[in-house]
Amino acid sequence: MLGKNIESTVQRNSADQVEVYGSDTTPYVRTIVEDFSILSGADIADIAHFLCMLHGRHPGVIDRAATKTVDDAAREWLIQAIDGFTAERSLLTRLTVAAGPISGVSTDDQSNAAVFGQRKALDMLSESDRNGCAIGAAIALVSDWHAIRTILERVALRVGVEARSSTLPDVATTLALKDQLSALPAVERALNFGVEQLLAQHRGLWQLLEARRNTRLSH
Repeated sequence: MLGKNIESTVQRNSADQVEVYGSDTTPYVRTIVEDFSILSGADIADIAHFLCMLHGRHPGVIDRAATKTVDDAAREWLIQAIDGFTAERSLLTRLTVAAGPISGVSTDDQSNAAVFGQRKALDMLSESDRNGCAIGAAIALVSDWHAIRTILERVALRVGVEARSSTLPDVATTLALKDQLSALPAVERALNFGVEQLLAQHRGLWQLLEARRNTRLSH
């Protein structure tokens, strides 16, 4: 599994978790946001390809969470999140096609295998029978995706793809749902676990993408 598991954040609320461990706190994302022009075509292809590999399939994290969540408070949010992420998957696919194929960065490049392992980890997380775990992962994905979406929109401009506005639930609504579902301590712990593990996988992906870029630059 890429990236180290985030140190237990059970005592943190979801806003803290996303603020401290979200994609936009990683060095690579900060670098991209500061100067997107540094990215080569190969870097762009990597971002599109590996994000699509991680989240471009159906069913995904949110779809699976919907089958594991019976709380009425989550129903409306899940419907909007499922519809919104359907559009995001379509965008990922179009960006991947437009960006072109990726290339290996070494003779023993294991990047695809590593991200496939991440995908399996997310499948297991979102299929967990532990009450709160799957919806926690879905909440983290939607919350963190807003930062990721900013990068995807810039990728879209670079490769000539129209990126319509996201229709995912906003961050405030998403984190409010998590707080609403956290009435029982056991459920709150499971929710926090789902959040932290999803964010850990995203951080691991950005570390991989940065490592691939650095390897290309060193050649």
